[in-house]
Amino acid sequence: MSEEVQEDQEAPGAGIPLVFGRLLKRLRVQAGLERAELGRRTGYSAATITSYEVGRRIPNAKFIQQADGVLDAGGMLVDFIEDMEKAQYPPFFQDAAKLEKEAVGWHVYDALVINGLLQTEDYARTVFTMRRPLLDEATIEQRVTARLARQEIFQRKSAPTMSFVMEEALLRKGWGGPPTMRGQLEQILIIGQRRNVEIQIMPNAREEHAGLDGPITLIETANGRRLAYVEAHKHSRLLTDRKAVRDAEEQYGILRAQALHPRESLAFVEKLLGET
Repeated sequence: MSEEVQEDQEAPGAGIPLVFGRLLKRLRVQAGLERAELGRRTGYSAATITSYEVGRRIPNAKFIQQADGVLDAGGMLVDFIEDMEKAQYPPFFQDAAKLEKEAVGWHVYDALVINGLLQTEDYARTVFTMRRPLLDEATIEQRVTARLARQEIFQRKSAPTMSFVMEEALLRKGWGGPPTMRGQLEQILIIGQRRNVEIQIMPNAREEHAGLDGPITLIETANGRRLAYVEAHKHSRLLTDRKAVRDAEEQYGILRAQALHPRESLAFVEKLLGET
């Protein structure tokens, strides 16, 4: 089957990924390259190149930069990098994702699911698979890839100061089965050893709790902006009003005081790991 016929049988994407895909195909054809050859030069399969060209998958920045060079695009593909990165995320998270890349401080309280920056691939896939309404397989893989890519924040040279407070109940969930949860607990222990990261567990037995309003993220940017991000049922708000942010900071400070100390928290996670 020719690649053109095969393409006609694929379900095309929409928006920016589709525009990028059409440009990628045009440049590839002008360069006289088959998909397999472009894939060989960039380290991807012909099937992956097809997915990029019909907008079904979103390429990462590395591929875009490589393809721009191979196809002598003069920066036309590179210009899409920021928009393609935004397209990886659901609309309600796009603003927060951009801020995450610029943050010098990132502090999170989670009550519903282990934070995406701490998730393993198996745990993330389990979370997206359980989503209702159901996500199609391509979207699940796209979201998993984007979530794991966010964890590059831990490799930044100027590493941000980060803290995570999470409910004990999240660590006791059986989502994905014992192997998935064991891997997730191990991941938390590994990341918790980083000098710029503090992880704290909020015990189920606490009689007082300042976080009954739900998950919250506090953000500080390099230029000194302080913001708060709150999310609930596919909707989010980015709080910039100083009083609202101050209230969120006060709430988070009390949460940290109520939770286990970071060393106690890692010891608690290690104990759970031994029981899993």
